[in-house]
Amino acid sequence: MMKVLKQIFDFYLNSSIHVALAVCCLTYITILNFDLEGDKNLLFFTFFASITGYNFVKYFGMAKFHHRSLTRRLKHIQIFSFFSFLALVYFVFQLSEKTLLYLGGLAVVTFFYAIPFLPKRMFIDGGKNLRAIGGLKIYVIAFVWVATTVIIPIINANQDVDHDVLLTAFQRFLYVIIAILPFEIRDIQYDSLKLSTIPQRIGVKRTKLIGALLLIPFFFIEFFKDDMMDHNVIVIFVVAIMTLIALLFSKATQSEYYSSFVVEGIPMIWLVLILI
Repeated sequence: MMKVLKQIFDFYLNSSIHVALAVCCLTYITILNFDLEGDKNLLFFTFFASITGYNFVKYFGMAKFHHRSLTRRLKHIQIFSFFSFLALVYFVFQLSEKTLLYLGGLAVVTFFYAIPFLPKRMFIDGGKNLRAIGGLKIYVIAFVWVATTVIIPIINANQDVDHDVLLTAFQRFLYVIIAILPFEIRDIQYDSLKLSTIPQRIGVKRTKLIGALLLIPFFFIEFFKDDMMDHNVIVIFVVAIMTLIALLFSKATQSEYYSSFVVEGIPMIWLVLILI
């Protein structure tokens, strides 16, 4: 029984369902914070697009498996990804042309993040894609998450990208950068040195210090918003503490579930805190 439950849980993580829920939670947080009209089609699109995009990058682009168990489940994940793509196509036709225009730009970034498209001499390890550019990976991921979870919901609701939206976007950008650091610390033993990740450049201890320092502006940005709310300040503070703890306890030899489940689960707790 436990073995079956473990297999289900592993599939839940490896098929990117967990990370897709995290993206949806951050998107819904934006909808709540800006009192936007909720669009279920956008949330469903975001969910299936996240699954499709992440699995495309992991299993068709990067495809350098760090865990052999992933290769055994690849076929099932490919089938699941195919049906997620079909669902994605359905929800595409439920969105406005304006929203699709911006989503198309993100799709292009995701595609070239995984697929080689430029001269080999510009990249490392024969990659020739955006991920293969030393030091760029973390910022590309943060940009896509911010655009997906902050800018797209605003545009979809026909709202202006005003002062508070820009501050929220920058705040979210900082959060994603910090949340990625435990993954980079975990992957320091796998990644090519030429990837020039933050832990590779400055070491694990300094990486944690940088992440901790970035949490300071992440929190205090909340006070500069025109529509500042006390309960949001409290929630952001709690999220900052949780993220700090997750960062400090991360290490190169961490459990395979630590970053993939615990760290990526913080947006879900963030949403629950706002709802209660």
